[in-house]
Amino acid sequence: MQERKPDEKLSRLRVTLLALLDHLREILNVALARTPLVKGNVYEIARRCGNPNCRCTRGRLHRNMVLTWSEQGRSQMRSIPRARVAELRQKSAEYLRFRRARAEVSVLHKKILKVLDQIQELRREAP
Repeated sequence: MQERKPDEKLSRLRVTLLALLDHLREILNVALARTPLVKGNVYEIARRCGNPNCRCTRGRLHRNMVLTWSEQGRSQMRSIPRARVAELRQKSAEYLRFRRARAEVSVLHKKILKVLDQIQELRREAP
């Protein structure tokens, strides 16, 4: 197998770096959006209230919508009105999208540094 010339390797690394930077720009668009974020998940719960004479003791559980999230390692829960369910689900989805983008930035950062190190190595002259 023929070894590539340093200029050819450098050219390929530059193309790779530019592609990584384009991908980073796309990901950062998620972070730069102006949409509000809500940490947590929206879902319906069914539970008993504890009143011994209530219908829930006979199997007809109370149902309500809640927003749950973690704060300082502890789960939090708040009831939400049905009228706000769609809105809070959307804001929660945006929060998840933001967090995924943030994680991807971290991965891309490592890849960009690796390519930059390779470019530096190819461009460095021997003393």
